[in-house]
Amino acid sequence: MKPIKILWIDDEIDLLNLHLKFLEAKGYQVETASNTIDAEDVLKNQDFDIIFLDENMPGMTGLNFLSKIQQLQPFTPVVMITKVEDERIMEEAIGSKISDYLIKPVNPKQILLVIKKHVQRKTIISEKTIESYRKNFSFLAMDILNAKDINAWIRIYKQLVDWELELQNTSQSDLIEIIESQKEDANNEFAKFVKSNYLDWVNASTSPFFLKDVFRRRIFPTLQEGKKIFLIVIDNLRYDQWKMLQLLIKDDYKTLKEEIILSILPTATQYARNAFFAGIFPVYIKKQYPKLWKDEVESGNKNDFEDELLRLQIAKESKKIDFNYYKIFNESHSKKVIDNLASLQNKSLNVLVFNFVDMLSHAKTSVQMVKELAKDEAAYRSLTQIWFEHSYLNTLFKRLKAYDDVEIFLTTDHGSILVKNPIKIVGDRETSTNLRYKQGKNLNFKSKKVFILNKPQEAGLPVSHLTAMYVFAQGRDFFVYPNNYSYFVNYYRDTFQHGGISLEEMLIPLVHLVKK
Repeated sequence: MKPIKILWIDDEIDLLNLHLKFLEAKGYQVETASNTIDAEDVLKNQDFDIIFLDENMPGMTGLNFLSKIQQLQPFTPVVMITKVEDERIMEEAIGSKISDYLIKPVNPKQILLVIKKHVQRKTIISEKTIESYRKNFSFLAMDILNAKDINAWIRIYKQLVDWELELQNTSQSDLIEIIESQKEDANNEFAKFVKSNYLDWVNASTSPFFLKDVFRRRIFPTLQEGKKIFLIVIDNLRYDQWKMLQLLIKDDYKTLKEEIILSILPTATQYARNAFFAGIFPVYIKKQYPKLWKDEVESGNKNDFEDELLRLQIAKESKKIDFNYYKIFNESHSKKVIDNLASLQNKSLNVLVFNFVDMLSHAKTSVQMVKELAKDEAAYRSLTQIWFEHSYLNTLFKRLKAYDDVEIFLTTDHGSILVKNPIKIVGDRETSTNLRYKQGKNLNFKSKKVFILNKPQEAGLPVSHLTAMYVFAQGRDFFVYPNNYSYFVNYYRDTFQHGGISLEEMLIPLVHLVKK
């Protein structure tokens, strides 16, 4: 491993021998310069990991020379050292983007701390993270094998996401593979858990916190307190993606409550989001409001009636709530909402559905450039973060800070998973086209790694034919028809899909935010 190289620029460099020897004894390679002319020559010929710069030197001051350093080595951290604690000099130095500031006399331990902070920080954090994960690996593996209820699975999923986000910043590719393998083990066990319990959850008087219960359990009670709510629904947003967005709004918003709730099967927009707005499972939407439900075999958009379903849920709960509903597909839709923000304050509830993340996941399938950009989980998270940072949704968050009485709820309808393993399936012409679940009359498959619903109504699901059944893929599996099998396997492998059973698809964020 190459030693860390330090350049120390000080007109009294001879008085710093003890400091220099201390650093060399620690394994650092130190170059010195007693004036800016010599320093410029050194900077032109050598690269450094960190530079210590005396502010008070004869001729060109440290502050004046700083621009030359930034021109020659723009990415090298510069630590300013001065004899006087002058507020003006400190402000000017900070404004010139120095990395740190020390007041003379400095002791060797201060110097060591600054080096570790600015040069070795990532390495130290990486090493500690790796050590910590290795210590906790076996404990997490035992938790996965022993998980008996949905709360245990939520804790496990949070831990897996936390470790994944921590380890993605390390250079240890083998550990990334280990955490991915542990996630696959978790998904296999989670699928067994869901298959054993899902029907009971749907039919029990007490069940996990389902997506369909959000309005009844969170939105309506908050409105009852006299709050105004902006409910932001980002289609197909996973919990790990939310954690990336949270980094961008944490300076402006405080998280009052962060929950992970349960999406419904299929984890697809037609089912999950309609259930969310109606407050009931899809089978009851079809029974109670047949004109507001379209079966999969019918043409047209299957989510055209979300605002009407919400209106009916509000009426059923005997609430008097005025609300706006907007479905946002592009920047012009977003801009319209932001331009009318003042008028939206007249309603106690504003519901905004953003479809970008869902479009991104579909683009990963069909657009070559997006395939390359979102090649893995970390890249997919990064693209989501970049979108949000430059989106009108981020602008909306910034604008909403101006309103004291507004609170924000953010959630989604389902997540997605990167699929890898094909399962051959045969169905008739009316079989649904989703890769993670199939609804049809005559479904044939050999794999045992599926969840079969022969009586879909018991799982809260409508059917388009009396003998229709549902089957769900789990983990990283996806369904492929035998016709042109190899082509479609290669086309869909390593794409983000949803509709089936996995931690990523079923355990979704519900976040309550208020401005700081």
